[in-house]
Amino acid sequence: MTQVSYVHGAVDQPLLGQTIGDFFDGAAQRWAKQEALVVCHQQIRWCYAELHAKVQACAAHLLALGLEPGDRIGIWAPNCAEWVVMQLATAKAGLVLVNINPAYRLAELEYSLNKVACRALVLAPKLKHSDYLGMINDLVPDLTAAQPGMLQSARLPALKILIRLGDEHTPGMLNFSTLLKPASSEALLCLAEVSARIQFDDPVNIQFTSGTTGAPKGATLSHHNILNNGHFSGAILKLTPNDKVCVPVPAYHCFGMVLGNLACLTHGATIVYPDESFDAKSVLDTIVAEKCTALHGVPTMFIAILNHPDFARYDLTSLRTGIMAGSPCPIAVMKRVVSEMHMAEVSIAYGMTETSPASFQSSNDVPLERRVTTVGRIHPHVEVKIIDTEGHIVPRGRSGELCVRGYNVMLGYWGDDAKTQEAIDAAGWMHTGDLAVIDDEGYCNIVGRIKDMVIRGGENLYPREIEEFLYHHPKIHDVQIVGIPDPKYGEELCAWIIAKEGTTLTDGEVRDFCHGQIAYFKVPRYIHFVAAFPMTITGKIQKYKMREIMTEVLGLTANETA
Repeated sequence: MTQVSYVHGAVDQPLLGQTIGDFFDGAAQRWAKQEALVVCHQQIRWCYAELHAKVQACAAHLLALGLEPGDRIGIWAPNCAEWVVMQLATAKAGLVLVNINPAYRLAELEYSLNKVACRALVLAPKLKHSDYLGMINDLVPDLTAAQPGMLQSARLPALKILIRLGDEHTPGMLNFSTLLKPASSEALLCLAEVSARIQFDDPVNIQFTSGTTGAPKGATLSHHNILNNGHFSGAILKLTPNDKVCVPVPAYHCFGMVLGNLACLTHGATIVYPDESFDAKSVLDTIVAEKCTALHGVPTMFIAILNHPDFARYDLTSLRTGIMAGSPCPIAVMKRVVSEMHMAEVSIAYGMTETSPASFQSSNDVPLERRVTTVGRIHPHVEVKIIDTEGHIVPRGRSGELCVRGYNVMLGYWGDDAKTQEAIDAAGWMHTGDLAVIDDEGYCNIVGRIKDMVIRGGENLYPREIEEFLYHHPKIHDVQIVGIPDPKYGEELCAWIIAKEGTTLTDGEVRDFCHGQIAYFKVPRYIHFVAAFPMTITGKIQKYKMREIMTEVLGLTANETA
């Protein structure tokens, strides 16, 4: 009998039936003196007991400001100690933390805050070239005359409270430091009463998905969703209180706040932030100084670290594990991470914001070849099936759309029932839009996005396969394949290539490398050399932008791009 592409993560260990606040209360008692959070750029080092005290005070003060369970409060800031405090304090107070991308500008910020009706916003003064205070002043022109906590803005009608980070004072805003002062006994009693009423299925977090078309959607996640996903991700890494996890991925994204923060906090490990945003040197310095045992990152981060000019001078022998996720990783890079960064137990994870995020993850007892060529096996307590275009489950070894069901599937898109129903069917399956293959042993390989698959003259071409081949060219640093509209074949392949530093590379050399090695229709017709790829702040390649740019560069007409 043919085995079908359905897998279920059946395990003996039960799901956690607690809220994040309840779990953290117990964790703070169990690991009170153990380091919980190290933030290198702020020179902060807090044990679990210290972090818990700050979380308690912050949660009590947020309620004292008049915020009520279920209210949405945004955070617009890079990685910092306050981010972790807010993640846990909002969970304790029954509030819904809304993650605002640090790269957002005026229109995106306005849309996000209004979409979910944020009553409060915590913000950094600035980040690199982004003036957050200036942008808020544009949206709230009467801010300087407003009483803190009593904002009135025609463009942001729900927003009443602004809380800024840093020591300086801004008219109309509260300072975050005031939330960390010891709370009164009455405020703490109120917090205890509120916390006791929170259910683990209540929403706790909204993350805006970066769609390629249309406005971002607010994926709404529950305590149950992200607490369990963090817990089981950490369990697969075998995290213990002896581990220090370097987290250079942004906290505003599921990778940072769930696979980073919650994976650590559910196992007594230490969260280590090397900097407010990714910098290869800061990561290397932090690993050595803190003797980190784990490192999380997207492939572009690992590539930058491996290619840092001083890489060989750093002693990385303290490392053993970590998670690589966010986008497919070239096999050659994975092998270098294992051999040159001493991460023999590195894990590949696959998922999406809407699934909290992880659905598949490789464990350290998996043979290296399996870990570098697949995304591992199904996560505990999660179901996955692979279906064809008609919705039927396909046999093992055949590609199709990956669908996920289980505790990790989001509650829905905030305020958008239609989009929720498009994504989650009547049987509870989340349709990911990813093309995947599950083999006879249950290992999963992501072969591309349904929208990224290139159909050239009737041939279905998978960009990842061609990228993996080209990555072995000795002069190619990185490569991405996209489909370009073509009047004859429907689509043609285009390769965006970053050449290795100090080398020159021509179209002819690339095509010669392909000749006789891959089918003629897999050889890119267009080759475009660049210094960098367009990408999101989390390191995800934006292929749709590549297609838009190439359409303009090639002078394709509206008919050819239809």
